[in-house]
Amino acid sequence: MYKVIGKPMTRTFRVLWALEELEQPYELEDAAPQSAEIRAYNPSGKVPALVVDGTTVTDSVAIITYLADKHGALTAPAGTLARARQDSITNMLNDEMDALLWMAARHSFALPEEQRVPAIKDSLRWEFARSVSRVEARLTDEFIAGDRFSIADILLTHCLNWARGAKFEVESDALLAYGKRMRAREAFQRVAALSK
Repeated sequence: MYKVIGKPMTRTFRVLWALEELEQPYELEDAAPQSAEIRAYNPSGKVPALVVDGTTVTDSVAIITYLADKHGALTAPAGTLARARQDSITNMLNDEMDALLWMAARHSFALPEEQRVPAIKDSLRWEFARSVSRVEARLTDEFIAGDRFSIADILLTHCLNWARGAKFEVESDALLAYGKRMRAREAFQRVAALSK
């Protein structure tokens, strides 16, 4: 059984969703970012962490990639062009959506108040809108990386949800419809129920 450390309303959601899609058992240890509980596993204080056979894996994208590779699902096989496409999109989403949303969060609540620059959020929203257009152009199938659900879909859907909560506009009918389809997945719904 996997042990997941974090809170479902954070990037921990991605890991829980992957485990639910993979139908793998897990135990969730509730730990807030920067808490003593998470620091016992990750000195940076960032969530999530995954404990596997006494070894801790950190960073949500690294964790879901590991899980997908280990279980041979939610991913294209390594060394294929399909995997290259998936990795390309995953890295793009991490750079052009997740990073912008995290920067906005840092300047909203994560940084010490004297280090916050609230005005940066206008620039981040502008950049995010440009990223939405680029991501929309990559959505040429039912899923973001091809004809099957993958970890790239977990990442994109989580970013779309985060954007809504952070008041970052997603002006794309295609991406809004895509997000609605992904949130309707049973595994997503099971994790969403944990967040309530």
